[in-house]
Amino acid sequence: MTATLYVCTTCRAGEVLEEDAPRPGALLHAALSAADAPDDVEVVGVSCLSACSQGAAVALSEPGKWTYVYGRMTPADAPDILAGAAAYAASTDGLVPWRERPVQFRKQSLARVPPFQMPLEAAE
Repeated sequence: MTATLYVCTTCRAGEVLEEDAPRPGALLHAALSAADAPDDVEVVGVSCLSACSQGAAVALSEPGKWTYVYGRMTPADAPDILAGAAAYAASTDGLVPWRERPVQFRKQSLARVPPFQMPLEAAE
């Protein structure tokens, strides 16, 4: 399978910008797209990850694995983001040991979402 690295392209990263100014999220997406992504990671731009106060934001997801959302990312973080995405893709469940994660992934995690299971079971 392939892990998906979602990048919020509309993120303003808490900045007040002119309407036609480049968005920090779009700049991050451009940096990640221009870099050599690992073979098992697909970089996908999305219009919003709803992490506006913590942007620029990215999310890592793959069927059957935990999903992570990270914030406060910059284009300078692109190499570490891709290294973290590679480690995530290589994991069996999305849980990369803490010490093996890039520093940005250790300190800037916003959310961890359990794997989606079908059929959905009600919590007891």
